[in-house]
Amino acid sequence: MHRLKDIPFTKTKEGIVINIKVEPRSSRAMVVGPYGDALKVKLTAPPVDGAANKQLIEILARYFKVKKSSIRIIKGQQSKNKVVEIQGLE
Repeated sequence: MHRLKDIPFTKTKEGIVINIKVEPRSSRAMVVGPYGDALKVKLTAPPVDGAANKQLIEILARYFKVKKSSIRIIKGQQSKNKVVEIQGLE
């Protein structure tokens, strides 16, 4: 299930916007859960050449059951704190 009720998000015309806190170079890649006003996601990929951002999109697509093309990092491409738009969710 999407478990959106546990995650702070903002609705947009196309879907939702959520804050993401990433932890790169973790031992496991997974959605941890709510973390303050964000969703915490652990990544095994290093923050090099967009590898962590690519893995983040793959994990979020599986978690929210949407296509990878529906997910866009709109802020924080080079940061551990990101803002992500997910189209198709309400």
